[in-house]
Amino acid sequence: MAAAIKAPSFKISYLGPKYWGVWIGVMLLYIITWLPLPVIQFIGARIGKLIALIVPKRAKVARRNIELWNPSLSDREIDALVKENIKRTGMALFETAMGWWWPSWRVRRAIEIEGYEHVEAALERGKGVFGMALHNMNLEFACRGIGYFHPSIAFYRKHNNPLMDYLQYHGRNRSNKYMIHKRNAKALLEALDEKELCLYLPDQDYGRKQSIFVPFGGVKETATTTATLMFIRRSNSVPMMITSQYTKRGYKIKIYPPLEHLGDMDDISALTELNTHVDSAVKEQPESYLWMHKRFKTRPTPESPSLYD
Repeated sequence: MAAAIKAPSFKISYLGPKYWGVWIGVMLLYIITWLPLPVIQFIGARIGKLIALIVPKRAKVARRNIELWNPSLSDREIDALVKENIKRTGMALFETAMGWWWPSWRVRRAIEIEGYEHVEAALERGKGVFGMALHNMNLEFACRGIGYFHPSIAFYRKHNNPLMDYLQYHGRNRSNKYMIHKRNAKALLEALDEKELCLYLPDQDYGRKQSIFVPFGGVKETATTTATLMFIRRSNSVPMMITSQYTKRGYKIKIYPPLEHLGDMDDISALTELNTHVDSAVKEQPESYLWMHKRFKTRPTPESPSLYD
């Protein structure tokens, strides 16, 4: 707990003209989140279309990522998937607000969990839980929701805007334990050894120096961080994947069976298998994945041609 980030305090200066634009946006979001969920989803879909019009490059990135990830899809299937992904992108804005500000009773009513027995089994063995979460659009809301089943600990990246940082920190921490600076790997290892449930995102592109290149979907050489294996090998924890998915009535946190054997494999074999599991999980709801991020940006060498040209 000593390594936890200190919660930012509210400052009177946040009421000044410098932050009025933020307050207007925050109040608008807050008001919308009190609407029924189907209405929020309707608005979110329209906001997604607006985002695609304002930032068309992001939509192009999403399409290219999907083409690379699953070359077997037809143009028609890709178009449909991109269209749905754009809707989820717009909804993610409101899901963030919902995760920060919805009252507990409403979060509990909208969320369910599958596979929680894997967490319980690990804790009963006196081990921590290394939850490898996917970058799904509704992750922010799911992080709030998981705290009602078992409060978690995660890395935290400070927001550049002080007022937004205040709102972000206190919103994310409402039902969970505490957060750790994104570069404090030692603190996360300590939390795992203290039998905590910790969340980590293994599917980001952290650059060439921190990665090895193994297959992910249709891309044979995808930069995949080796830090995932470091946490598995150096902590007394059980690794398992966690995804956040949509359901007819709201959201589901899905926890997959443990992958304890990954720590005993060589790096290439372990991360290849991990990406296979990531690929399978993404295929369950591909429209929900963060396709607008250049997942395949880093190539094996500086001279390797970009996949986005």
